[in-house]
Amino acid sequence: MLELRVLTQDDRESITALFRDVFSHEPWNDDWSDEGQLHAYLSDLTDQRCSLTLGFFDGSRLTAVSMGYIKHWFAGTEYLIDEFCVDRCTQGRGIGSAFMAEIEKYLADRGIFRIFLQTDRGMPACAFYIKNGFQELSDHLSFTKRFGGNV
Repeated sequence: MLELRVLTQDDRESITALFRDVFSHEPWNDDWSDEGQLHAYLSDLTDQRCSLTLGFFDGSRLTAVSMGYIKHWFAGTEYLIDEFCVDRCTQGRGIGSAFMAEIEKYLADRGIFRIFLQTDRGMPACAFYIKNGFQELSDHLSFTKRFGGNV
């Protein structure tokens, strides 16, 4: 039985293991070997006043996680997803779509009617989000600027 749960600090170990496993492999290949950087990143996502971290469980096993925050905006309250991942062993079986549907129900019950997220163009995540009803924003641009320090 799959179940959506709000995650807390007590779930940090499971969140970390799932996140590292998913994003350290294809297609992302992110290097999360620096424990301090990984801990700081996940703390940034989960420990803020408006953070909302949701997990999808199959019994006691965490199979998917969504980390983001609630943003109060003039057009209404939104959930901004910074990270969304599904256990690599269960990808392609509808778990991610079922999780997203449960997230939408959870948010709607709380008066939140919009999800905003970003992903890299051309990654399998793009097709997943489109399949689940997300639309690409044609008038939205993302910018970055590198300077000094780490490259």
